[in-house]
Amino acid sequence: MTSPHSARPDTPAVRLIATDLDGTLLRDDKSVSERTVAALAAAEQAGIEVFFVTGRPARWMDVVSDHVHGHGLAICANGAAVVDLHAGGTFLEVRPLERPVALEVVHALRAAAPGTSFAVELTTGIHYEPEYPPFFLDPGATVATAEKLLFEEAPGAAAPVLKLLAQHPELDPDAFLATARGAAGDLASFTRSSPTALIEISGLGVSKASTLARCCAQRGIAPEEVAAFGDMPNDIEMLSWAGLSYAMGNAHPDVITAASGRTVGNNEDGVAVVIEQLVAEAVRER
Repeated sequence: MTSPHSARPDTPAVRLIATDLDGTLLRDDKSVSERTVAALAAAEQAGIEVFFVTGRPARWMDVVSDHVHGHGLAICANGAAVVDLHAGGTFLEVRPLERPVALEVVHALRAAAPGTSFAVELTTGIHYEPEYPPFFLDPGATVATAEKLLFEEAPGAAAPVLKLLAQHPELDPDAFLATARGAAGDLASFTRSSPTALIEISGLGVSKASTLARCCAQRGIAPEEVAAFGDMPNDIEMLSWAGLSYAMGNAHPDVITAASGRTVGNNEDGVAVVIEQLVAEAVRER
């Protein structure tokens, strides 16, 4: 593991920790270990804020909602939403993918990668096409074509779209992402966090990094005062933005390249390992 300051010796003291969840803070069984719970609490006690920054929607944040201290905020849906977990996942900020743009993306990907199926993640829930893999089906989900799911009788009257998901049954995940960006990268932001060919599509310029930067600016926290953790391509921009960044031992190769340091895997509490070092350093500097 790279020690907290070995990559950038002149980095200021860390004031905020930004961590991904799946494959990063969470173990593979989606649990938060006792060591990690203790490390998160210790960080807050040392005056270091902790932000969960995830591709998950607000309604899937129950796995960590008990471990949010102080501010209670989390960045969800790859930066499309800032939510208050102390208030049951209330949306404080939404950066939507406009429906006409989402429809253009659907048409572009249908042409570039035939066989692609879609899901639409709204602030009110997720809806699917018939061919879309039925994982984590929410009660009340509508099953229809993306064109119908994105239709609104009165423009602006329907629930905001947080992200569009595109799945392909055969393509290599990285190849699918490259194809999608080539076909519609000027319309929206494309990334992925799944080991399968599943792409997550947000409004142009919306990412974990851009929303985290906004939240930090509101608090007077500079990028150099942030330590970030991640494992998949949807974390790359955040890791590149933060003054300190750690790829997990189980991270995608591109994530390892983007990060300034590396820790052990999620099943070995890699985030907690670094937080413990950061807290010890913060205590020494008091």
